[in-house]
Amino acid sequence: MKIAFLTPEYPHLKMKNAGGIGTSIFNLSKALSDLGHEINILAYGQDKDDYFLEGNIHFFKIKNMKVKGVSLILTQKKVERLINSLYASGKIDILEAPDWTGFTAFVNPKCPLVIRENGSDTYFCYLDDRKVKYKNKFLEKRALKKADGIISVSAFTGNLTNELFNLNRNFTVIPNSIDASLFQPKQSDSEKITILYFGTLIRKKGLLELPEIFNVVHNSNKEVELILVGKDSADIKTGSSSTWQLMQPLFNKTALKKVSYLGAVDYSRIQDLIKDATVCVFPTFAEALPVSWLEAMAMEKAIVASNIGWANEMIEDGKEGFLVHPTQHKQYAECILELLDDDKKRLQFGIAAREKVKLQFSHNLIAKRSIEFYKTLLKP
Repeated sequence: MKIAFLTPEYPHLKMKNAGGIGTSIFNLSKALSDLGHEINILAYGQDKDDYFLEGNIHFFKIKNMKVKGVSLILTQKKVERLINSLYASGKIDILEAPDWTGFTAFVNPKCPLVIRENGSDTYFCYLDDRKVKYKNKFLEKRALKKADGIISVSAFTGNLTNELFNLNRNFTVIPNSIDASLFQPKQSDSEKITILYFGTLIRKKGLLELPEIFNVVHNSNKEVELILVGKDSADIKTGSSSTWQLMQPLFNKTALKKVSYLGAVDYSRIQDLIKDATVCVFPTFAEALPVSWLEAMAMEKAIVASNIGWANEMIEDGKEGFLVHPTQHKQYAECILELLDDDKKRLQFGIAAREKVKLQFSHNLIAKRSIEFYKTLLKP
């Protein structure tokens, strides 16, 4: 099958920086390619128009059109022409795009279009208790209504999306995935006791709750260090240009001395940081089905994560990790402390977590499920 992914991001040196959507497409496209399918990555919002072939994946870089007041529609039509040209020449059979900002609202592909719900702006604004822009909500709803088929990465995301847009669209749950063979558990030679958070530093991921949680941990164990890894982000609610700056005054003075913010690091270094972590934490308010959790789980790390919505579809509380609401600072900290003090439980959680990733979130399994879904939309 010849599959095209339309995306605003993709993790490649020739592309702009990528986040969760790009990583999930990277994992899926690699698995599909390994199964013998032909993959096309159509990435808009790039610095120039370009094409290159790497392995057996075709990359199309698309530069956005810039004309005041009509930039979006002109870019959409530019993308539409490319899609339909590739379809007419037999180079693609089906197109997949994310729900984020509803880019396909006014794109009319001649091939079947699948929307994969990794979380729209409307969805994330709701979970983060922010007002969504009317334009984004309108485009996202229109894109979802027009799609030939919908995949959601979690049942929670699919159901909440339907509710927020007052839709009754059928969707198939196919989660995000990783190649567990690339995230092998490794023995750490570090003697430090560390708590690791990796991901964007942003309010919606609970980063303004984490200082309060760590203060409680620090009061009980002065040796524990907190390591933060990821790109700093502006804060919409306060107008601050830096979430890290907002976080620092929330730490106790002595606790702050035990905090290291490493900034964004190369993807290749993330595994070393996970390996050396004693516990990984994800106190987020807004996700769909985060790849970062899967990466930590695959490396047999004990996790304390948020208990909101999607989380129960990834982790069974008390079996593969602990799930606690991010605002329950004392309870969250107590779960971290329990794991720091109990080597056996950390190992037990880690082994169960990796096994779950292999059985339910393997990239090959998810690729096969995606192909079966695509086939239902292709004309016989």
